[in-house]
Amino acid sequence: MRSILHAFQRAVHEKVFPGAVALVRSRGTVVFHEAVGTRGVPPDDQPVRRESMYDLASLTKPLATSTATLCLVQDGCLHLDQPVSRWVEELRDSPVAGVVLRQLLSHRSGLPAWRPYHEQLAPAGLPPRNEEERRQRVHALLNAIAREPVEYRPGSQSLYSDVGFMLLGVIVERCAGLPLAAYCRRRIFEPLGISSLAFIGGDDAETEDPAKIVPTEWDRWRNRLLCGEVHDENAYALGGSAGHAGLFGTAHAVGLLSAAWLQAVQGRDGFLSAALAKRFTHRESGTSSWALGWDTPSAPSSSGTRFSTRAFGHVGFTGTSLWIEPSRELEVIILSNRVHPTRTNTAIKTFRPHIHDAIWQEWGGR
Repeated sequence: MRSILHAFQRAVHEKVFPGAVALVRSRGTVVFHEAVGTRGVPPDDQPVRRESMYDLASLTKPLATSTATLCLVQDGCLHLDQPVSRWVEELRDSPVAGVVLRQLLSHRSGLPAWRPYHEQLAPAGLPPRNEEERRQRVHALLNAIAREPVEYRPGSQSLYSDVGFMLLGVIVERCAGLPLAAYCRRRIFEPLGISSLAFIGGDDAETEDPAKIVPTEWDRWRNRLLCGEVHDENAYALGGSAGHAGLFGTAHAVGLLSAAWLQAVQGRDGFLSAALAKRFTHRESGTSSWALGWDTPSAPSSSGTRFSTRAFGHVGFTGTSLWIEPSRELEVIILSNRVHPTRTNTAIKTFRPHIHDAIWQEWGGR
């Protein structure tokens, strides 16, 4: 365990990130939960604490949007083979009208990876003032997606797509009859007893102590250091909660939801259906590592070289990651703000696989 702590401390020294919180659980027991480094560069250089809250970035996809989709399928409200036009009338005459939900979840929809929709939705760099303005922005977003030409024939290949998950977030909201933040809180987080896992910003989001939240980047578009507001520009333009980004959390909170997924994938019905959880974490295609909202290891992988093909996980742009190895009951959560003070720091790409290999060597054989 000391060698793992030293590896994180060395990463701080080498400026991989200002600070980080890591949590490792082996066979149901937390064997490592440490905070290293500082919240940010001076003057915000107070020590990181285990209860520090991070912008989870794309961990929003599996932890919020995909989990919400599974719950709606489990409750009989959604079906994975429903076309998007069933829920999004704005797309009825678009190239992706017939794309089904499983193709959105597995990044096989034909939609592009990313578009700067925020420039159109929020030209002044301001969030929506109220729920009505947010609805108008969502409608404008859907009209913009409807005009997108497909990058490839849906289902024929995969391309990691924020746009697809933005659309999926809207589908969850329309099916649930609630904003994504509210649905996730009421249907997922509260029943599991999870606090400090929330969308921040907007009328339906949780209010967290700002002192707990670590900063991300100095953003030129918003002309300020971001702290307590979502780093992703498109999510910000939609009010802070979107299908692809917007979730904030502590390592402990992420671990509680990770445990629910691991339990289900191991075949133990509980909060999540075991059959559906296995389906969501199984590769959709032999040519892609993507499952339904989750990634699986493929060389090279951020999970290193030791996690098996049964493993599943995801990373976030801000410097976050979660990898779960069911065969060893091993869960690895790493939360950092590697984008502070700038996103040009990409040293975490080298650090991630090495630290996962080291963690496997320490606890993977138990």
